[in-house]
Amino acid sequence: MTRSVDLFWVGGTTPPPWPLGRAIGVAATPGALHRAVADELARSAAEAQLFWGSRLGAPNPARIEEALGRPGDVWHAGLRLGMGGLPAAIDFVAPVWMLNCDPDPAVEATSWRLSLEACLARTEVLRSLGGPRPEFETLAGAGLELGHRWITRGALIRSLPSLLAGAEKETERVRLPLEDEMRFVRARFGRFWLRWSLLRAVLTKRAGLREAVALGRRLEREPTFPVPPPLRGASAPDRPSRRRTVTVLVPTVDRYPYLEKLLEQLGRQTVRPLEVIVVDQTSPERRRANLAASFPSLPLRVIELDRAGQCSSRNAGLEASSGDCILFLDDDDEVPSDLIERHLASLDAFRNEVSCGVAEEDGAGPLPEAFRLYRSSDVFPTNNSLIVRDVLSRSGLFDLTYDRGARADADLGMRIYLAGCLMVLNPEIKALHHHAPSGGLRTHGARVITYASSRKRLMHRHLPAITEIYLARRYFSERQADEFLWLQAVATLAFKGAVLRRALKAVIGVALLPDTLRQIRRRDREARALLGAGPRIPRLPGPPAVADDAATRKGAALA
Repeated sequence: MTRSVDLFWVGGTTPPPWPLGRAIGVAATPGALHRAVADELARSAAEAQLFWGSRLGAPNPARIEEALGRPGDVWHAGLRLGMGGLPAAIDFVAPVWMLNCDPDPAVEATSWRLSLEACLARTEVLRSLGGPRPEFETLAGAGLELGHRWITRGALIRSLPSLLAGAEKETERVRLPLEDEMRFVRARFGRFWLRWSLLRAVLTKRAGLREAVALGRRLEREPTFPVPPPLRGASAPDRPSRRRTVTVLVPTVDRYPYLEKLLEQLGRQTVRPLEVIVVDQTSPERRRANLAASFPSLPLRVIELDRAGQCSSRNAGLEASSGDCILFLDDDDEVPSDLIERHLASLDAFRNEVSCGVAEEDGAGPLPEAFRLYRSSDVFPTNNSLIVRDVLSRSGLFDLTYDRGARADADLGMRIYLAGCLMVLNPEIKALHHHAPSGGLRTHGARVITYASSRKRLMHRHLPAITEIYLARRYFSERQADEFLWLQAVATLAFKGAVLRRALKAVIGVALLPDTLRQIRRRDREARALLGAGPRIPRLPGPPAVADDAATRKGAALA
């Protein structure tokens, strides 16, 4: 079946013959493209819109049709056209955000860094989330803002190198003017982060003080960028169409009352699990010997470990597992009876390989907006995520460096993302997470002071854990990791509450700042030592999944 696609021929007046729909020549400026898109959307009945730079030669209709049949909403070749790492100013705001680490340009993967010279988007995305903004000086700046807006409002955006037929190597990195970098920050993060980014630009000598002040005043006078509604509204997923077996994996440390509640709920699932593997790390003198016998109708297997560790325990469970998919849960979760069914249905609906649900915290109030919409996931929550088993053959298992530290889930999620897997967060797949007062990472003295407690208690400082810094140093540039540490230090001054208490928190934070910086430097040294020792990532037993070498190169190399 021939697909209907309109072509925006960017930078050329006379488009080439285009068999899939209308072809519109448009100047290579954000203003001209903004007007052309608005005019075309008013009358277009096409399934998708293709933005293509005339300097690249005529696009291949067969490749465009093939791309439109792939999972996702938007496909582009931005990483091959030099958009990687841009805009540099995002490193002042979100330096170690998962999606700020670019996959290999040769890998089909999630990426918001699109180029308006090679971008295919479903028409509904443009109608719902808007097109390129005319305020930008360059097409590159407009494309970056567009990609970030789309991915954060729910569009599934994929870097698809095969769009560029015959290109043997990537283009050199695009040069972006400072004004467009800061306009991006203003548009996507707001005035506060614009001011912070301008300050950091001055301190890092990317801009002079007078230039930064003038630029800030000019950008703050520009109209506020509207925030569009999410691309997808809430809707219950259909029943799964494919039959897949599911292993449920639950590590536990001395939380039997919570665990028993969870096991009862797993016994009532509308899609029965193939097996439930509990990895019990409770000390032998407190361990319950008859746990499996207490649930005779549940396909329950208990693995006992005398040394507690969240990575070694999950790896032991994964090595013993046999399901087509693995569902990760925490022992202090409560889950609805259709949790497994919803995860499997989500895999079918989005054709993704990782389904991430959400965990509502007991007594914490509503989830942040980012966790109330369907989107490409930038987290891999091991308290409510289902993954196709073959993915782990490519990414490797949990890095044992994190065995008694924080962010093991983020590390595995990063490797899964860099290997090109599509991870989708589905806000309708919910678990209730109790945050039990004992057990878990608290057993090892981790997460005693949390981000939430640091915003409520005057003397609490949420400093980065050694393994958090290790994560930043492992996947991000030296500059990005340094910016992360600066943000962590400054964040110790922040507080939620009345004005007087916020001021008192700031005074205390300033007084403690020398000690804060000293502790962060010490932890950074220990993180660098861990990095020097290298990761310890076991492989999943059994034959690896058949995968294209280019599509797994970066994730496999990092594993």
